[in-house]
Amino acid sequence: MNTAEYLIKKLEELGINDFFGLPGDYNFNILYAVENNPKTNWIGCTNELNAGYAADGYARQRGYGAIITTYGVGELSAINAIAGSFAENVPVISIVGVPAVKCIENKTLVHHNFSDVRPYAFAEAHKPVVETTAFLNRDNAKLEIDRVLKVFVKEKRPVYIAIPVDIAKMEISDRDVDYNWTSDAETLSAVVQKIVNKINDSTKPVILGDALVKRFDARLEFREFAEKSGIPVTNFLMGNNLVDSNYDKYLGMYYSKFRNPVAEEYLENTDCLIAVGPIYSDLNAFGFNLPYKINSHVAIYGTYTYVDGTKYENVKMSDVLEGISEQIEYRNFEFEKPIIGYEKTTAPEGELTSDYIYPRLQEYLNENDIIIAETGIVPHGICQMKFPPNVEVHTQTLWGSIGWATPAALGVCLANPNSRVILVTGEGSHQLTAMEIGNMLRRGVKPVVIVLNNQGYTIERLLSDNPEDKFNDIMNMNYSKFARVFDGEVWSTKVTTEDDFDKALKVTQIMNKLCYIEICTGAMDMPQLTRDVITSFKGEGDASAKSIPETYCDSKITAEKHDDNINFETHVHKSLKELGG
Repeated sequence: MNTAEYLIKKLEELGINDFFGLPGDYNFNILYAVENNPKTNWIGCTNELNAGYAADGYARQRGYGAIITTYGVGELSAINAIAGSFAENVPVISIVGVPAVKCIENKTLVHHNFSDVRPYAFAEAHKPVVETTAFLNRDNAKLEIDRVLKVFVKEKRPVYIAIPVDIAKMEISDRDVDYNWTSDAETLSAVVQKIVNKINDSTKPVILGDALVKRFDARLEFREFAEKSGIPVTNFLMGNNLVDSNYDKYLGMYYSKFRNPVAEEYLENTDCLIAVGPIYSDLNAFGFNLPYKINSHVAIYGTYTYVDGTKYENVKMSDVLEGISEQIEYRNFEFEKPIIGYEKTTAPEGELTSDYIYPRLQEYLNENDIIIAETGIVPHGICQMKFPPNVEVHTQTLWGSIGWATPAALGVCLANPNSRVILVTGEGSHQLTAMEIGNMLRRGVKPVVIVLNNQGYTIERLLSDNPEDKFNDIMNMNYSKFARVFDGEVWSTKVTTEDDFDKALKVTQIMNKLCYIEICTGAMDMPQLTRDVITSFKGEGDASAKSIPETYCDSKITAEKHDDNINFETHVHKSLKELGG
């Protein structure tokens, strides 16, 4: 088969059936490979940024995602989405159609290039935001595809492949290659034993779960470890719903000093923290308040683990957790379980506010629903819910690119067509990428879209010195009418009161079509948690940046080879300074 057919076939075998992007004359041969494969579909999006967000949502739900763009103008439009996937360990492959090899070698001035031809400039631009890149030629096509996909599968991060138009049609071997990898047996045995010994010697251990458990497909092993050990378990914001809310050893979510003193007390006083897939960022961990040092706790990541300051490479998260579960003895830890979730709503009355929106949404949820929460104030309302079993929650808390959620919801719908998808987004974010509503209708997916219209960038109003600063104002739209611009089956409405919102949610339960609800609140209405967190962060000022803990962050900073005894806090500050932070 030809190069493009081989790449699409190998990605389909990884579970990618839908490829997002835009056509361009340099990538036509790749698109033909998608269309000619009976198991794959081409999903044309409104623009490349939206396509990247959609591929990100697809990957969060399905495991892997893919975007196909054209040279220069297309791939650069998508690079912000790829960077967000890189930041949050979402494996999306960026496939770019580029000019023919002869044009590359001769530096021929063809369209989508600079006047001083730099054929590799755009591939170079991607290097900081992907795990590896490849620029295919006559000699390396098969070898480079296989190498890149091995990295893709192992690291669960974006990768980049540029395919010249003539190389896309070139025949190559279709010999099968196994992209899976196995833990180093000796290292795995050693790290498991050290963790088990550390747990056995402790009196107040606690398990902290987070988003990378999802990314590295280790949820079952994580839950088995928690249940077989009896150790109390909590999570950061991006790790929402890793543990069933009704589990008797669940401490509830960790909100630092802002909520849930039970989880706060456990994390601050534990003598053995087992952190599984944590992302220690300001918004995800509600500040930098955890006191842990690099050589005083366990941190289990996707491909490596730290124990007492020593880094153990080439061990899978799932294997480490499974190994601990096989050796650990159950201990019964008693604590007063916190109340999780909102109180039941009372009869609706009055104007619509956050105090009603999120408790009512909690009651609206069903088992197996999928929630896409846009960055800003929405995650703070949703994270306090008590979820039915197997509800999935997706947020982009670390990268925080506004507009992500709407196209991501398209990707999630296509990745899991059998679940109800609920998108909750602010109108400011929605305006950036709302055209993908048309693509949802075109593809026949039927999410429930809830657009929070609070008259501008509310989170930015709170962060600003003056909430009335004009730069936080945006153009007002009649969103419920906007949804009807596109061809397709859609039901839409606009609500301003609790009663209308309650009725609208009830209507969506009987509608077999895309449902679009514009909900209107005051400009400074927000969950109290948002107000508390942002007010605290503003009060701390530069002090919060100086309190970054001497801990781990699954990024290129820690992926560097460095001495185990390094002062990690110094290393982080040095890296931030180099980045201009």
